[in-house]
Amino acid sequence: MSGEMRRVTLCADDYGISPGVNRAIVELIGNRRLNATSVMMVGPAIGRDDVAALKETAAAANCAIGLHVTLTAPFAPLSLHFKPLVGGNFPQLGDMLQASILRRLDSEIVHSEIAAQIAFFIERFGRAPDYLDGHQHVHIFPQIRDAFLTAVKEAAPGAWVRQCGRSQTRAVLKNPKGHTNPKALLLDVLSAKFRRLCARKGIAFNPAFAGAYDFAKASDFAALMDGFLKSVPEGGLVMCHPGFVDEVLLSLDPLTDQREREYAFLAGDDFPKMLAANDVRLS
Repeated sequence: MSGEMRRVTLCADDYGISPGVNRAIVELIGNRRLNATSVMMVGPAIGRDDVAALKETAAAANCAIGLHVTLTAPFAPLSLHFKPLVGGNFPQLGDMLQASILRRLDSEIVHSEIAAQIAFFIERFGRAPDYLDGHQHVHIFPQIRDAFLTAVKEAAPGAWVRQCGRSQTRAVLKNPKGHTNPKALLLDVLSAKFRRLCARKGIAFNPAFAGAYDFAKASDFAALMDGFLKSVPEGGLVMCHPGFVDEVLLSLDPLTDQREREYAFLAGDDFPKMLAANDVRLS
């Protein structure tokens, strides 16, 4: 320990995707193990009781509540006339990324959907989100990022947004073979332009990001979290996905058992010790 504490945001994504995920996130917030959560307004578990439970617990714990803009399958849009659609739902992640890179999206249609999700958040929570980000990082994709930042500036001008690039001043995480995590590298590239657009529009963003790893593998989450905490500077953000697996989650998302492993570590006795050993406090 150096004695100089860094304030870090630990954000649980996907509140609203299922009752089990909601319950895990609310428990962790209540026990001061998280200080932010991103809410999926197109999820099936975003009823008034889900919102009330989160608002009450977050207020007592001084936890930020953000909007998790969602534009990929298996979820459906809130706005009318969104396209492209596949069976009434958004396209798959890969198809949405390709369409954005090739500039095949209709920016006005994308803007309308993001605006609809912000409006629904405001209706349910009674205020604008503290910050905004994107499910599967879709908000930093070409075309989408312009529509996203325009909608933020219009409807939530006091909010900050999540950029997904790693710190350039602290150690960059390596995989066991010594190669840079390819997912993190892609996020670095996409985030560089995103940060420039934010600066141009006067929208605040986090200075660094961590938390990306291969969710398909049964990874040692404790070791990963230790690396994430070491990599972020003051004000940085670490993403996580804790939750309890239930039938709703199984029907929607391939990230299941790993959510329970994340929850178990964050809820356990070793996590506060890890924060202290890394001179980190949750801001």
